[in-house]
Amino acid sequence: MTSKLAQKKALVTGASSGIGKEIALQLLQAGVDVALVSRRASDDLAEKLSYGLLADAKAYPLDLADLSLVAGKIGEIVADFGGIDILINSAGMGYVGEIIDTPLAEWQRTIDLNLTSVFQCIQAVLPTMRSNKSGTIINVASIAAKQAFPGWGAYSASKFALLGLTQALAAEERSNGIKVMAICPGSVDTPLWDTLPPEISVNFDRTAMLTAASVAECIMSMLMLPSSAIVTDFVLMPNAGVL
Repeated sequence: MTSKLAQKKALVTGASSGIGKEIALQLLQAGVDVALVSRRASDDLAEKLSYGLLADAKAYPLDLADLSLVAGKIGEIVADFGGIDILINSAGMGYVGEIIDTPLAEWQRTIDLNLTSVFQCIQAVLPTMRSNKSGTIINVASIAAKQAFPGWGAYSASKFALLGLTQALAAEERSNGIKVMAICPGSVDTPLWDTLPPEISVNFDRTAMLTAASVAECIMSMLMLPSSAIVTDFVLMPNAGVL
């Protein structure tokens, strides 16, 4: 059975690991051509992900935290692909520290990657989506967009704002035939935890977390909805609850 997504074109950020890598693979398996965007994107990754599949992956290395590069580079990718039908904003970072102790540079770095780069990616794909009167944008938020946690102030602020951006954009673009949705997973076992101080990560049971593949499966379900339906806010939690 041919997937309804076959021959679509997608752009996935954070595509070299975690949720981004898993959703890229599942899109490719569904017959979607995928632009892989991340700091570590490579031709080798693209070849491995698309090996044996009818769809193609193409790698575009880009540090989304460097806001001076994002708009231009994403615009080039859109042009190279001849338009983008699906945008998955999966790239992000964690930062742990009480607000009183958070350096301005770390606050800004978190907001730049988790929010502002998403805004720039969205602006780059919207013109062709509007022209085609169709398109789907899914932003990977977090349970921290719904419930703030002590020590995660900068991260929570960035994800709360991302959810607000998603809701505003959905209202603006529905008349243009564009769906805009967010998924808010609880703790997911991804390499993000490896970037945190050991004294923080040791307090979390990664075996009880969601897998990146299970989050990607839910994103695929969102993409497969009928054209008349939309999930405005998908909260996905580990069966163990908030970890």
